[in-house]
Amino acid sequence: MRHFRPIGLLAALTIATSAIAITAHAAEPTVPPVPPVFPAEGKIKYVERSSILEFKALPDYHEPSWVTDKFVKTGKLPAVKDRLPKEPLVFKTGNMPDGIGVYGDTLRHVIGGRPEGWNYTGGQSQGWGGIDIGLSECLTRTAPLFQVEAKDTEPLPNLAKSWDWSADGHKLTMHLIEGAKWSDGVPFNADDLMFYWDDEVNDHNVSPLNGASPETFGAGTTLKKIDDYTVEWTFKDAFPRQYLYAMAYGTFCPGPSHILKPQHPKYSKNTYEQFKNAFPPEFMNMPVMGAWVPVEYRSDDIIVMRRNPYYWKVDEKGNQLPYLNELHYKLSTWADRDVQAVAGSGDFSNLEQPENFVASLKRAAQSEAPARLAFGPRLIGYNLQMNFSANGWGSPDARGQAVRDLNRNEHFRKAVTMALDRKALGESLVKGPFTAIYPGGLSSGSTFYDRNSTVYYPFDLAAAKAELAKAGLKDTDGDGIVNYPASVNGGKDVEITLLVNSGYTTDKSLAEGVIAQMEKLGLRVVINALDGNQRDDANYSGRFDWMVRRNTTELASVVQNTEQLAPVGPRTSWNHRAGSDGKVDLMPFEKDMVEIVNKFTQSQKSEERVALMKQFQKVSTENLYNIGLTEYPGALIINKRFSNVPPGTPIFLFNWAEDSVLRERLWVAADKQGKYELFADQLPGAPGSAGPIK
Repeated sequence: MRHFRPIGLLAALTIATSAIAITAHAAEPTVPPVPPVFPAEGKIKYVERSSILEFKALPDYHEPSWVTDKFVKTGKLPAVKDRLPKEPLVFKTGNMPDGIGVYGDTLRHVIGGRPEGWNYTGGQSQGWGGIDIGLSECLTRTAPLFQVEAKDTEPLPNLAKSWDWSADGHKLTMHLIEGAKWSDGVPFNADDLMFYWDDEVNDHNVSPLNGASPETFGAGTTLKKIDDYTVEWTFKDAFPRQYLYAMAYGTFCPGPSHILKPQHPKYSKNTYEQFKNAFPPEFMNMPVMGAWVPVEYRSDDIIVMRRNPYYWKVDEKGNQLPYLNELHYKLSTWADRDVQAVAGSGDFSNLEQPENFVASLKRAAQSEAPARLAFGPRLIGYNLQMNFSANGWGSPDARGQAVRDLNRNEHFRKAVTMALDRKALGESLVKGPFTAIYPGGLSSGSTFYDRNSTVYYPFDLAAAKAELAKAGLKDTDGDGIVNYPASVNGGKDVEITLLVNSGYTTDKSLAEGVIAQMEKLGLRVVINALDGNQRDDANYSGRFDWMVRRNTTELASVVQNTEQLAPVGPRTSWNHRAGSDGKVDLMPFEKDMVEIVNKFTQSQKSEERVALMKQFQKVSTENLYNIGLTEYPGALIINKRFSNVPPGTPIFLFNWAEDSVLRERLWVAADKQGKYELFADQLPGAPGSAGPIK
């Protein structure tokens, strides 16, 4: 519900400011300090994009012998050649670090998330940690591009095996993989894309998990079906190749329309909430296009996924992938993921919580250590994001509305950023050459990052307090917390809620540091710690004042999810979305950001795109669109028994490492395989049935 005030906060602050004599001298903005050298960073082996995969028919195909013996020969499954598309996706041997593999074994994950259900495109979380990546396949794929030089970078084909631009660049014809099937054997075709586009992306009542909206693919963009394996995009701008990245994870990964469509309110009597929750975690064998299918779920214990017998990718010898029969997701904590991976009771972790860096490095350095550990560039960053919507997003009460008006005040934002001792924040997580001062904007590990275009307001508490006074805030009751002007929110203390993910130690530690430093400034900040799913709901629905948010791909790769860099549409920004009137109340600098991002997505020239991102970085950091807290490198931890791990794989760039390592290509030599499979020689059953079948 909107709360209307007799006098706007900005006007009241102007009146209050005129009565205050500002004598303190504000600290001058500068460029951020050079990050400390980090010698443990791994090196990437760069390859040509064309060397990774292709689509073609092979003379013959193979599968694990137990599948042939127990399922094909008994009539439970068609022959493997009849389960594959006419031209499968073929991974090239030359791009496999350890070559063609053998079948068997299990990849054991540990995660801190919990699944809401399997309706990913309807907005349900599967618990993160790579579960959704193992289930979903998208039109294009970008995660493996970390190993491709920037000049050769363009999304890889995936469900869309090829595409053609019209002469004028406004139409894009996509050719889908022909003959591929969902894991239950139902054909995949253009109908799955059209259901996702028409009834999920373009239905404002549905919020696909990773934030896909019509604006993700450009204002005015349309999609239509030509035939079962051909679709045509029409764009407002010519040759917007940028949107090929938006067709990768996680904004164009269609779900099984034959399962989802009957539950959608347009085709049933369900409400949208019933549609979203139609496939709870207990619903087993959800049809997927990914390499593994969920077959077992035990609350607060484990999720088990078995190989997809209809998976549509092979190696050059015709071996149907994946090589690994089973994936485990032990439901624990994110900190425990690192501990178990280093100890050998888990197999895989993105070491992204710096509190675990030193202990993990020491253990990995031991000769008998079961896991190898490799750091990447500084691409893990955290921002303090302010809710900039002043026209109703999230239906704030009077206190919340007053905070949002403050958030839109430049002096207030400057006060907050200058009151942050980023060196202390970083060292509270881990000491050593790990963390770096991060003002906000693009990650320093991004190829588009330019230090000289980055505006940094150094830590200066006195100057911060002066900016707070310029914003019209003064401690009128002597309790150490500044008050609003008497005409705003009853002149009460300024109190701000800080949304944070309770599942990550790093998030909570940074939030606690922010709270302590803001208290010295004179702001009362109260933590609102929610688990991952609840935190996401609060973010997407606008129910927050501030939030601590880990950077996502748009700030690292820039070309992935570019539309999320600025509020270019009603639902593209993480911290500024449309109110009940459907409009985004942009501030002047945000209009500049939107213009820059739109030019970037339309540009075909590398030099121009680089220059545009320099402009973006300056506007974003100078106006404090997001306020950086710290950044540091992450490390990939993976058990030494696994082969085909690409050298230098970053845990985060275009996507997380679970996608970048191409798990469907990972394999374990026969003499190193463990007896970890819980459902050996079994395959997924019918959708909704209990577990796998023998």
